[in-house]
Amino acid sequence: MKLSISTGTLFTFPLEKVFTIAMETGFDGVELIINHEFQKVNSRRLIKDLSEILPVFSMHAPFMPLDGWGTPMDSLKRSVEIAADCGIKLVNFHPPSWLGGEFRFWRWLYRIMDFQEEVGREGVILTLENMPWVGRFNINPHILSNTEKMIDFLHEKNLFLTFDCTHMGSGKANFINDFYLFYNSGRIRNIHFSDYGHGREHLLPGRGILPLTRFLNHLRNTDYSETLTLELSPHEFPKDEKIIIGSLKEIRRYLERETRQPSPDEVKL
Repeated sequence: MKLSISTGTLFTFPLEKVFTIAMETGFDGVELIINHEFQKVNSRRLIKDLSEILPVFSMHAPFMPLDGWGTPMDSLKRSVEIAADCGIKLVNFHPPSWLGGEFRFWRWLYRIMDFQEEVGREGVILTLENMPWVGRFNINPHILSNTEKMIDFLHEKNLFLTFDCTHMGSGKANFINDFYLFYNSGRIRNIHFSDYGHGREHLLPGRGILPLTRFLNHLRNTDYSETLTLELSPHEFPKDEKIIIGSLKEIRRYLERETRQPSPDEVKL
């Protein structure tokens, strides 16, 4: 299993600094969120420069309007093209929001018969992300909020999944059963890891109510060999860079400890 960190965890820093911190704290690679720094620049050159610091394991297509990136459909297609050119093997995207009126995106999504064939590129797979329950009435404003329906959609449309712990936990605190439903579908290719509690997403492990250590232990006992991506809110950290680095090192050690298989000698003990 590869341990990655999302650039969203440290989005208050410039991307070059984010990659440097990720390297210093021992992560294997990075999930790169396409954000405002990709407006009016040579995206391929920027990614290749960043990749010299640490590999980009996955790219997150824009989930907000960016100058020059067009509609959600345009930005997804452009993300895939750039990923293919830069050797990035996975592109993740959010499903449309019915509350946000993304009906054109919704219709386009259902018109695609085979996402890997029609939108993907050779060497690049597409993953759809499960989304959170939010607000006073705890509703999920995105399509495909039901686990079984999302699994059917993934199979029908030849899509894969980025499973987000905090998003699933916002609707079901004991989310492990839903994880296994997705896992048994054979469609998970990336996992976003963070805690959830009291209406707040992407918390540090232990600051919320999710059974994250139990989840990691379950994950260890599966054959999952893809990427586990730490995706925290930057508001979880103080401004002191040394404290941030120390915290991330501690979290990485925790992830490694709870997901690694015991050695034969440890099993005997």
